[in-house]
Amino acid sequence: MVDHRLVDVRGIRLTYRVSGPPDAPPLVLVHALGENATDWEQVVPALAYNRRVYALDLRGHGRSDWPGDYSLELMRADVLQFLDALGLGSVDLIGHSLGGIVAYLLAQDHPQRVSRLVLEDVPVPRPREPTTPTRPDGDLTFDWEMVLAVRPQLDQPDPRWLERLSQITAETLVVAGGPRSHVPQDGVAELARRIPGGHMVTIPVGHLIHHAAPEAFTEVVTVFLLTEENVHPAARQP
Repeated sequence: MVDHRLVDVRGIRLTYRVSGPPDAPPLVLVHALGENATDWEQVVPALAYNRRVYALDLRGHGRSDWPGDYSLELMRADVLQFLDALGLGSVDLIGHSLGGIVAYLLAQDHPQRVSRLVLEDVPVPRPREPTTPTRPDGDLTFDWEMVLAVRPQLDQPDPRWLERLSQITAETLVVAGGPRSHVPQDGVAELARRIPGGHMVTIPVGHLIHHAAPEAFTEVVTVFLLTEENVHPAARQP
């Protein structure tokens, strides 16, 4: 059963969904740009079999607040405060695309809070050719001002992000989407190489791996999360 909840984080209300056994190790899911917690619906049942799964809406997304103040660093801080507010110590963390950037920023700055890290088709933080995003028609489930605010950070990442990948201590699995993804796969492979203990698997279905191949995604992720369970025990929810 999925439970819908809300938490106040430094004056920003974040909504999230929680499922799985209350006493199971915590697993936090961080969605891509323009998505929200519902994006994980296909894979949550399998992941929640032996995990307490928390899928949150980042600021500017879904039912969380749209405060008008946006950056990837603020999103990282929100996730950290989210863990603190819920009394979660060290967690397993999955991030897709932009959510993967937020996830590895957290793992860089607060390595003690991330036991295992899964990065789904996440680009290496290197400069890329800037493009002008076009607003989709109709009502949006995310704040378009958020897209305009973070897009420059995606195009011209802080050079320290690349340098500090070596500071990630979490066991890391990088799941690549293969040649059908718009994300350059040589960069995804470089991301995996730069993280100590990181390794990569490819599920060649494109960028939206957990949508296009949910069974394959949950299989590789579940096996990875169970690896060395006793060596890197995740903190349990009080």
